[in-house]
Amino acid sequence: MQRSALTRLLAIAAVVLSGHAGGQTYPIKPVRMLVGFPGGSTTDIIARTYGAKLSELLGRQVVIENRAGAGANIAAEAAAKSAPDGYTTLLGSPGLAVSPALYSKLGYDALRDLAGVGQVSATPHIMVVNKSLPVKTLQELIALARARPGQLNFSSAGAGGSDHLGTELLSSMAGLKMVHVPYKGGPQAITDVIAGEVAMYFAAMPVGLPLYKADKVKALAVSSAQRLPFVPELPTVAQSGLPGFEHTLWSALLVPAGTARDIVMRLNAELVKVANTPELRERLNTLGAEAVVTSPEQFTAFLKSETAKYGKIVRALGLKAD
Repeated sequence: MQRSALTRLLAIAAVVLSGHAGGQTYPIKPVRMLVGFPGGSTTDIIARTYGAKLSELLGRQVVIENRAGAGANIAAEAAAKSAPDGYTTLLGSPGLAVSPALYSKLGYDALRDLAGVGQVSATPHIMVVNKSLPVKTLQELIALARARPGQLNFSSAGAGGSDHLGTELLSSMAGLKMVHVPYKGGPQAITDVIAGEVAMYFAAMPVGLPLYKADKVKALAVSSAQRLPFVPELPTVAQSGLPGFEHTLWSALLVPAGTARDIVMRLNAELVKVANTPELRERLNTLGAEAVVTSPEQFTAFLKSETAKYGKIVRALGLKAD
């Protein structure tokens, strides 16, 4: 009897442990979502928007943890080195694809050390300038920059970020020489544009759009392939004399490599539910962003292609962040 009882207890324990490991009872405690930018940045806003809904669906709090700096690599490295138990996640951005070529030394390899859960959003950029800058169109800004090589500066949320690379692409296509001024996040980057410390910023929509609507900055163009319905008055960069230009900021949820497949799929399934709620779609649309959720396999393939694409661009432009 004693041996039989012990056998049953061991069997129950094995089922419970396998349930925890395989994600059947996941989560049993709060889940961290690391963000490589400060509060108020585009990635932070999207993280908090998704995080609030995920908390409801998971039945556990999703805690947003901002670890800004080093082009979002501090947060990415922390996530990559965390236990693969599903309780540490990362809301990644294009910096994951850009950093391997931009930095000579990284403490992690995104394709090896992180596993994609899925893309969650796509966000165009909006070119904003200080209100006193004597330009009204992107064509006039390009002409001014060409007339003053090395004299105009532009801000970014950090070296290697989507806003930085988007401006470098624009500069390369237009033949401009401008000075890069990196910050630790979009809010700081655009604050100094308003103050006149920096001439321009290729802001992600959630950061730039509200300030343009509030008449704090001038907006010249958007980075999307077509004009956007919420700012129809603004032409695209392609329409402003640089045909073929298109650049979008994406966000995606990742976990440490080795995280159980059941946990990854549970998180992906909840992301799909969140993305399909009218409240979230409306919230992102008001910010100028779009809810986009892909499968883990689709995002992994996307990250590989983005890494190859941006690696070529960074090397062609000779960009280095260290």
